[in-house]
Amino acid sequence: MPVFWLILIVLGIAAAGYIVGRAQAMRSAGGDLRKLHSLPGYYGWNTAIKVMIPAFALLCLWQMTYPVYTGNTVTGMIPETEIAEGSSLDLVLAEVRRTSDGLHAATASGQLAEALASDPDANPAVVTQALRDAGQIVTSDLDATVLNAAQEYRRLDERGALIRAVLVLLVAAGGLAWGVSDSDRDFRARNTVERAVRWLLIAAASIAILTTVGIVLSLIGNTWRFFQLYPASEFFGSLTWAPSFGGGSELGIWPLLWGTLYISLVALIVAVPVGLFAAIYLSEYAGPKMRAWAKPALEILAGIPTIVYGLFALLTVGPILFTAFGPDGAGWMQGGRAVMTAGIAMGIMLIPFVSSLSDDIINAVPQAMRDGSYGLGATKSETIKQVVLPAALPGIVGAILLAASRAIGETMIVVLGAGAAAKLSMNPFEAMTTVTAKIVSQLTGDNDFASPEALVAFALGMTLFVLTLALNVFALFIVRKYREQYE
Repeated sequence: MPVFWLILIVLGIAAAGYIVGRAQAMRSAGGDLRKLHSLPGYYGWNTAIKVMIPAFALLCLWQMTYPVYTGNTVTGMIPETEIAEGSSLDLVLAEVRRTSDGLHAATASGQLAEALASDPDANPAVVTQALRDAGQIVTSDLDATVLNAAQEYRRLDERGALIRAVLVLLVAAGGLAWGVSDSDRDFRARNTVERAVRWLLIAAASIAILTTVGIVLSLIGNTWRFFQLYPASEFFGSLTWAPSFGGGSELGIWPLLWGTLYISLVALIVAVPVGLFAAIYLSEYAGPKMRAWAKPALEILAGIPTIVYGLFALLTVGPILFTAFGPDGAGWMQGGRAVMTAGIAMGIMLIPFVSSLSDDIINAVPQAMRDGSYGLGATKSETIKQVVLPAALPGIVGAILLAASRAIGETMIVVLGAGAAAKLSMNPFEAMTTVTAKIVSQLTGDNDFASPEALVAFALGMTLFVLTLALNVFALFIVRKYREQYE
């Protein structure tokens, strides 16, 4: 049974439990609400919660653990001698899963693969042709090892789906019986429901923390695998980025890191002054009518997809800069793709991040501070410069930090606007690339996932994570320093 239908069935049982639990509570009180400890709805929700929480908890646990079991079982069926040169166990397992899915789809479509999939001695070439006839993508003929492993994987998957459905439905039925048995007039249903809701809110609040921990652990694990294959001294010490999946790669991070910081710096030079001045105008000078349409119009920039900004950089910003600074102009620019091209387009994208947050922070400065400044004879511009902006500085630093983090993590604008050249250069009119762009390129295609050239993407991601974390710590230090001054 598919997970989607299983979830719908559990929700249906929970809805029925709500109705039955509420009715049972009313029956136990003889229809008199005054005899109930809690309102009737609490008894219904108590039953529904006891159906949903155990069932969904078991479903989540199953979805996390059973694939590990099937993967380990199938891995044991593939001897090392069957792994071709230039391949890896991960690639073979991916082929096994793809073949298993193909067998399932071919069976569902009524092709000959149904009979072949149940026959361990089936001819792999015949199976390959059957899968192709069913519309499945098979790049090469299957061998017996992959076919047997795919059949076992499919069998385990089907058996696991059946066991999962039975266990989850049994737990849901048990929760229904438990909740109905508790629906007595003296049962403290409200306390139980509120306690469950509190734990649900705690779990929701913990998702961000757990997600961050999971991201860090996944990065650390794969980064460690990379450094076991490629020396960390060369990764951090080399000034050359020249990956080669045939061997002999030079994977120095500094050209990528330099391109990331350089393009982000150009973007911030564009975004911070424009965004901050726009925020000052909207909060201090603009009237209600002007603010009512100017701020939403400015924030529209934040909703434009980054691929559109990339096309804007490629088709508009790049040609304009090339006309002014190319061979027919200043002679500094050799093509439309350059650091300036991506930086200007990215800076335009970051303007609403800076302006909107800075505007909210400036508006949060107490009016009493402005009135005190005016009372001492200061002009409006002097009040903004010497009172409002210093008081709002912690929030403005946070807005700039958010814009910087957004710039460091941008990919599409860089790919289309800055090119793919990994180099160390001070010329802003040369093509460069960033860490994020190379992460995408190293994980794109059918490359061996266990090779240093693919695993380097995780080392790059880990470096980017540490860099962003350092920026956050530095910004927090600045924020606390100025907050103590004005509180």
